[in-house]
Amino acid sequence: MSNTPQLPNLGQYFMKNLSMNLEKLGFNEWFQDNTEPAKLTEYQIARVITVNKNSYIIQNGKNEIFAKITGALMFNADSPLDYPAVGDWVYVQVFDDDSFAVIHEILPRKSLLKRKTSGKQIEFQLIAANIDTAMIIQSLDFNYNIRRLERYLVMINESHIHPLVLLSKSDLLAADEIEKKIADIHKLMPNLQILAFSSQNDSGLDQVKERLIAGKTFCLLGSSGVGKTTLLNNLMDEALFETHKVRETDGKGRHTTTRRQLILLKNGAMIIDTPGMRELGNIAVESGLCDTFNEIAELSTQCRYNDCTHIHEKGCAVLLALKDGMISEERYRNYVKMNKESVYNEMSYLEKRQKDKQFGKLSKSVMKHKNRARRS
Repeated sequence: MSNTPQLPNLGQYFMKNLSMNLEKLGFNEWFQDNTEPAKLTEYQIARVITVNKNSYIIQNGKNEIFAKITGALMFNADSPLDYPAVGDWVYVQVFDDDSFAVIHEILPRKSLLKRKTSGKQIEFQLIAANIDTAMIIQSLDFNYNIRRLERYLVMINESHIHPLVLLSKSDLLAADEIEKKIADIHKLMPNLQILAFSSQNDSGLDQVKERLIAGKTFCLLGSSGVGKTTLLNNLMDEALFETHKVRETDGKGRHTTTRRQLILLKNGAMIIDTPGMRELGNIAVESGLCDTFNEIAELSTQCRYNDCTHIHEKGCAVLLALKDGMISEERYRNYVKMNKESVYNEMSYLEKRQKDKQFGKLSKSVMKHKNRARRS
């Protein structure tokens, strides 16, 4: 007889643990297919629903549990991408009657929404993982900005997440003015889904609620003051989260949301609320740029040179289209700016990673020599 321990059958495991209600938290067939059966003999599966500075809150289908990551996970992390994000599925050990858990490993991610950290530092910042739809909110006042919308879309498209644009505070404008703004966006991105709504008079809220499907994960993105928290309170049918008024002088608001958290709605959909974003820097977003500026990507295939920068080269189809008015000056400039920024940040990031690896090797070598010296 073989002494090899029998691995659990995944189907049997999930049938046995139906009480955990992992499915209602979004654990679908894709994640089941990416689960390692051997790990289920020792660990449970849970979802990260809140990220604090040095701790997490997870949900295992029965309880919300305070959690920490293992020292090994922390030691082996090369960048912030290796740490759990809100929405991640993780292998955990649970202790003390579900009052404390240890996160050992992150399951493969179906999607990961990330951006460059704010300021001069060249590093990734995790926003959320395993999102099905990203809901970009812009308010129909000072905040409405197509160029900023393009930046959000580059970040979302790079992660292969479905985008949905929500135009809040529709009570501020007449219906024909709102239609004009939506038409302006559709001229550039005709396939983009856009909904206008108002939390003030509930206009359009039913349409927003119809998009929220049970078992799917949505993420709210937008600047401070656009009405993310007010919308979330309306979707939950109760004022659970604090809101602040925006400044009348410039329409800017204070950060109401201070941390990323996953919230389960009454209809079974999940929403990840995020703090307002003032900076939207990108690193290595070639596919996101192509998907967002698809007309420029298509024109670039007609350029004389394969490595055309679309800035000064002869035979550039993009510059010709710009001259003929097929592409707006503002959209072209935003594309060039983001492309330059992405390339520069990627080069800087790769250089930083190389230096970090060299330092890591040096540190391990020093520790190895110290340990040898102690033993001798």
